[in-house]
Amino acid sequence: MKKLIFAIIMADAVEAVSRALVEKKFPVTQIASVGGFLRRGNTTLVIGVDEGQVAAVTAIIREACAPHSKGDVHAATLFVLNASQFIQT
Repeated sequence: MKKLIFAIIMADAVEAVSRALVEKKFPVTQIASVGGFLRRGNTTLVIGVDEGQVAAVTAIIREACAPHSKGDVHAATLFVLNASQFIQT
């Protein structure tokens, strides 16, 4: 089954995350977004993968975000959803 990962990444970490995913050949679409208590700028990454690749993507994001996560501040928030259809044309 295909999965759709929405990864909301802090502005400070998005370049490292995107670069790491692309280097590992994962397709990434970036969407500028704003949110959180202080309305900080974020980027939402949309990543479509096979179910078996979710753990690898999560690990890449964790590693790339590690220097940017401090205390209660998280550099990324991920949502993993089932994709009922995955069409490429």
